[in-house]
Parts: sequence; structure tokens; C-alpha cells
Amino acid sequence: MPVREIEIMGSEVLRTPAVEVEHFDDELRSLVRDMFETMYHAEGAGLAGPQVGVSLRVFVFDMRDEDEGRRQPVALVNPRIVESSKRTMRGPEGCLSIPGVDEVVTRATSVVVEGFDPGGEPVRLEASGHLSRVFQHEIDHLDGVLFVDQLTPLKRKMLLSRWKKLREAEEGS
Repeated sequence: MPVREIEIMGSEVLRTPAVEVEHFDDELRSLVRDMFETMYHAEGAGLAGPQVGVSLRVFVFDMRDEDEGRRQPVALVNPRIVESSKRTMRGPEGCLSIPGVDEVVTRATSVVVEGFDPGGEPVRLEASGHLSRVFQHEIDHLDGVLFVDQLTPLKRKMLLSRWKKLREAEEGS
């Protein structure tokens, strides 16, 4: 289970809507295993196919039980939001594809997502709070949308400026 390279903002695959998974096979299950390994290595909450350069509608996340410290990895294939609350919440978001910066983003407080597990079995999940934010963020990735697209033009410009300075500092060291 190799750790895959995470695509960074500017990569075309991050801006291209991902295609539906048609084959629930060993290749898909291998991709999912690699994505979990990559997500854990990068200490992320979720990871979408395009973020590892694979333009397929699949994402992984971990519903860790903080009290018990137990991992609860889940993969969703061809997910779609079928219900979304009218109520919204504001909260910080970051992204493994835009490392080092975060910003407050407004999201629905709860969503219902339908899709499939890697074996092709139907899945329906209801989420609220942080998990709802993760679902919306990862499904945005599958649609070619980054969290910076949810910001006002001014906030986006400021965030991108901070990110550019971070990247220049990393390259200079």
C-alpha cells in the first residue's frame, strides 16, 4: 500500500470533474487502500481521488472515535449529496492540496450522502457537524471545486497570496 503523491493546487486534475466508477474490482480496492495510507500519512480527515491524480468519483475519510482512539475508515464511491440542510455553519477548512493555509468556509450543517462501498454495495450516510463539512469538501473535489472557491473574492485573493508566499519560502529553503 504505497503512499501516493498528493496533487497541489494548480494541477489540472483538481479542476476537472471526476468520472463515475464503473468497475468495482481489485484495482478500485487497491486505489482505496492507497488513498487511506496517503490520507493517514498526510494526517488528513479525508482524501478524494483527484487529489492523488486519479479522476474517479471516490473519496475516503476516517470517522475516528476520539474517546477510544479507534480508526473507522470509510470509502465512498460515486457519492452524491441527496439532502442538504438549509441551516449553515461557518468553520475553518484546510486542504491537503493547498497545504499550510486555512480559512473559514460556510457549509450546510447536515447532509445525506448516497453512494457505494468499494465492493459495489449501496451506502446511505447522514452527517452533521464536522463530518458534514468533510463530505461536502470531498464531494467538491470530485466536482473540480476547491474550498477556496467557496470564499469571497477578497478572502480568496488574500488566502492565495499567503499560500504563494508559503510556497516561495519552501522552495527557497
